[in-house]
Amino acid sequence: MKLSYKKFDLPLRHVFTISRGSVSVQQTLIVQVQSDGKYGYGESTTNTFYGATIENMSSVIESVRSIIEKSTLEDPLALIADITKKIPREKYANFALNAMDLAIHDLWGKLRGAPVYKLWGLTTDKIPDSDYTLGIDTPEKMVAKMQEMPGWPVYKIKLGTPDDLTIVRELRKHTDALFRVDANCGWTAEQTIEFAPVLKNLNVEFIEQPLPPEDVDGARRAFEGSILPLIADENCIVESDVDRCADRFHGINIKLTKCGGLAPARRMAARARELGLQVMAGCMTESTVGISAIAQLLPLLDYVDMDGAVLIAKDIATGVRLDRGKCIYPNANGNGVELIDGPF
Repeated sequence: MKLSYKKFDLPLRHVFTISRGSVSVQQTLIVQVQSDGKYGYGESTTNTFYGATIENMSSVIESVRSIIEKSTLEDPLALIADITKKIPREKYANFALNAMDLAIHDLWGKLRGAPVYKLWGLTTDKIPDSDYTLGIDTPEKMVAKMQEMPGWPVYKIKLGTPDDLTIVRELRKHTDALFRVDANCGWTAEQTIEFAPVLKNLNVEFIEQPLPPEDVDGARRAFEGSILPLIADENCIVESDVDRCADRFHGINIKLTKCGGLAPARRMAARARELGLQVMAGCMTESTVGISAIAQLLPLLDYVDMDGAVLIAKDIATGVRLDRGKCIYPNANGNGVELIDGPF
């Protein structure tokens, strides 16, 4: 195989704000692997919270270049395992691993002439719809953003402000769609327990990551006292976190960038099922490259948040797309990804 990678800037439709900060242009790193005239693509965005930069992700990729380029891709899981053994035990390294994992899976499927989910023995007969995410803003602007994207079955509302309940109440006046809320670590256990009955009456389905990940005691109190299900995000980054979520959350949100790709994500989903946890997959603000990989997991999920490419103003790839939350798979193999401007 031949390995390449390149940075792209993804301009957003709107400034995207969560409780930790705002972004208007998202940097992303695309990994490209090539063999027998086929190209596989993977992606990881930069992330200040997890320390992932273009530079340190590139350094991790370079450190395993020889392993990838010597591979014949007979067994993608074996190759990914070999790469995983060599990279640093740092959060940013998982972002680099993810981009390589997705590219390897995409190329594997293309070389074998089938979508990845089919090669796993899965079908798409029953898959969840995606939500559409509303970043933090004034209630009026959040309503306007929602009305720009009418007809979605679910809207995910970013919270963590002094006016959280006001925001949800105002949005509820303008749609009958289901809501999910994500506080991105912005609440306390007491707020979570207090807000949950109000939010349930506003047709909110669940609360994602209400507390900071280090607040273990608070997470248990919220788990015991919340009338709504709680889904772990920042508390469930890698495989070893899944077991720790069992008595603090009702489900987990798997992010490919954080856990290191499709290979660990599948193991996390399987372990969550064994523990009786619900399973969700989420995205970053990323291009169709990353979103198309998440789509391969859909048959394994209860919920999905894969609207990242909808949030950007100019995409760099074709592949899986969303039609008001419904996943439309391309007539293509692998993860179904092709770069709009072709291979680099």
